[in-house]
Amino acid sequence: MLSLGEKPLTSGDRGVSAALVTALGGGGDVPPPFAVRRFSALPSLSYEAGDLDTGVPVERDFGAHVDQTNYSVVVADRVVVKWLTPPAALPHPAPDLLAHLAGAGFRDTAPPYAALTRVDGAAETLLALVTGYLPEARDGWEWCADEAASGRTAFAGALGRLAADLHLALSTFPPLSIAAAAPAVTPIFGLSVSRPAERAEQALAEALALTDGEDGAWLAGRADALRAELAPLTRPISTPLIRIHGDLHVGQILRWRDGYAVIDFDGNPTVAEAAPYQPVARDLAQLATSLEHVAQVAIKRRGTPPRQALDWAGEARELLLAAYRSRLAECGRPDLLDESLLRPFEIEQECRELVYAARHLPRWRYAPMGVLRARYPEKTP
Repeated sequence: MLSLGEKPLTSGDRGVSAALVTALGGGGDVPPPFAVRRFSALPSLSYEAGDLDTGVPVERDFGAHVDQTNYSVVVADRVVVKWLTPPAALPHPAPDLLAHLAGAGFRDTAPPYAALTRVDGAAETLLALVTGYLPEARDGWEWCADEAASGRTAFAGALGRLAADLHLALSTFPPLSIAAAAPAVTPIFGLSVSRPAERAEQALAEALALTDGEDGAWLAGRADALRAELAPLTRPISTPLIRIHGDLHVGQILRWRDGYAVIDFDGNPTVAEAAPYQPVARDLAQLATSLEHVAQVAIKRRGTPPRQALDWAGEARELLLAAYRSRLAECGRPDLLDESLLRPFEIEQECRELVYAARHLPRWRYAPMGVLRARYPEKTP
C-alpha cells in the first residue's frame, strides 16, 4: 500500500481497494503508519437486502476512456476509492470540505465516507478518498456536449441551483480567522487588496508569453482590452469570503441516475497556492465559462454550427446565473455574490486555460481561444 500513488497501479495491486473498503467497513482502527478520517458510515456491500457479503467485493476501474488525474477504483458498484497519484501532503482541501459537506447535509455530491492517510513523524500524506458510487454517471464534458449539440438548455437551471446550494453549505465553514479579525485590512484572500489583481495580471502575462502563432498574435492585439477587463479586481472586495470548490466546471458535474452531483474537491491543480477562502464569484465565473468551452467542444467535435453553439452557450449561461441568483435570494444570502467580479474572473480563467493548454494539453487551446474570439469579434469596416 505504501507504493500506491507513487507509481502507476499494476495488476499486482488488484484487490487492494476492495480490501481497504472491507477493512473500513469493519469499523476498526487501521494499523500504523496509516490513519483514517471517517465522514459517514460505509454502505453494506451486499447486493440485496437479504444477501450475505462474500468478503471478496468485486472491483473495477472506470476504463481508459475516463480522463482523470488520479486513479479511481469502483468496489462492488457501491464505493469508489480514489487513489491520489502521487499522494498529496496535508493540509489538502478535500478532507475538510467533504467532512463539512457531510455535516451540513449537502447531498448533491458522491457520499463522502473516509480519507486514508499515512503518518510519517510530523508529516501526514493523503493516500486515498473513499466516496459513494453514483450509478449511470456521465462526465460533464460528455453529457453537456450532448445538450449543446441538441440545443437543450433546461439543465442549466439545475446547475445554477446546485452551485448555489454548494456555496450556501460552504458559507457555514468556519470563517478565516485573520479576515474575521481585521476585515478592513484584509478585504480578500487574507492579503492586500492588490493581490487578486496581481494574480490575474500574472495569468494574462503568462498566457501572452506562452501562446504562439496566429493565436498569440491575436491575443497580443487584445492585451489592453483584456487588461482593462481585470480592473475591478484592483478595488476593495466587500463580498463575503468563503471556502469555495476552487475548480468548478462542468467536468466536475456528473449527471447520474438520480440527478446531478458535484465532485472533485481537490482544488485547482494548475493554480499554485490558491487561497481557499474566496468570493463565490470565482467558482461561478469558472462554471459559467465552462459552458462556453462546451460550445467550442460541440463545434469542433460534434459538428454543431458555430452560431447555434454560441447562442446555446449564451442562453445556458443566463439560465445558470438566474437560477443561482434566485436560490441565494430564496435562502436570504444574495450578499454572497458580487456580480461585478464575474467578468474579470472569467477573463482570468480564460488566461489560465491558455496557460494550462500550453503547459499540459496543447490540443485544448482551441476552446479558450474560441471563447475569447467570440467575446472580441473582429471589427468590420
